[in-house]
Amino acid sequence: MTAPIRVMLVEDSLVVRQLLAHIVSRDPRLALVAAVPSGEEALREIHRVQPDVISMDIRLPGIDGLETTRRIMAERPTPIVVIADAVEDSSLKISMNALRAGALSVVEKPVGTGHRAYAAVADQICTQLRIMSEVPVIRRRAIGAERERPALPDPPAREGAGTPPSLVAVAASTGGPPAFARLLGALPADFPAPILLVQHMGAAFMDGFATWLNGVVPLAVAVAQDGARPLPGRVYVAPGNRHLELGPGGLLALSDAPPVGSQRPSATTLFRSVARQAGPRALGILLTGMGEDGAAGLLDMRLAGAFTIAEHESSAVVYGMPAAAVRLKAAESVLPLDLIAPRLLRAVQPGTFR
Repeated sequence: MTAPIRVMLVEDSLVVRQLLAHIVSRDPRLALVAAVPSGEEALREIHRVQPDVISMDIRLPGIDGLETTRRIMAERPTPIVVIADAVEDSSLKISMNALRAGALSVVEKPVGTGHRAYAAVADQICTQLRIMSEVPVIRRRAIGAERERPALPDPPAREGAGTPPSLVAVAASTGGPPAFARLLGALPADFPAPILLVQHMGAAFMDGFATWLNGVVPLAVAVAQDGARPLPGRVYVAPGNRHLELGPGGLLALSDAPPVGSQRPSATTLFRSVARQAGPRALGILLTGMGEDGAAGLLDMRLAGAFTIAEHESSAVVYGMPAAAVRLKAAESVLPLDLIAPRLLRAVQPGTFR
């Protein structure tokens, strides 16, 4: 029989800490090994209890959740799931920065056992703890620091093979927020094409994610609106629990259609719509993430004549979605994260697309 996953809870509220302990104890695949009220105590206990995964509160007394995450990732890298209040702007900002510091995902704080949403929220927390416990994490000395990776050469430009792309579609799941911050942060504010973006994240966090990203990259970032015409230099984020598509006439379209591959928004849904509407005038990028969402859609884009890129294993937090794209031969180019923006900038220059 497989040993249960060892969980450490870091939560200053006694009520919430007890509720989280109750939630964890009801899942036979999880074992609670510590429940502490502060970052300082978490740093003291982590070496003793050796958890497989940590549930991290953000609003802690003394050392907050962001700083605690930083220190854990520097001293004893351990998968971290952030537990956050989705309606507090300050909490969301710290949560997104914690993801940038090495935390893997963010989920809503649990509601009381009598609340109608309790079962769904409790299930989501346990699912995230189980899944993220399996993600290999790396030692980080500073926020945004990455593992050493081979410096793979960017493929040479093939001059004159087509016009520059008029639209970029990009998607990610686990590890996406820091990856988007790095990728989009390397693009200028006057980038000459709109960017449509899908990030797998709880619906309650999508507005906060877009606001956070808007504050850390030069481009203007906002949640996509149905019927809007995408403009150059703007990033349009798929809203929570709705598909984002490029519709007829080049307008954005939001949909409540069923999930694709258990995902809504789905990267494959976005990519397929871009393949239909933009064909060779588009560019698709698939970044880090669990599962296979986006791979089939990226293949559709490539078959429609679009240039396609998948993130290389050396930089991906989770090499699931990009690996699926590589297996399908959906990616024309496979690059480490830091080489994607330079390739993208070259692609949008006239005469150097391919």
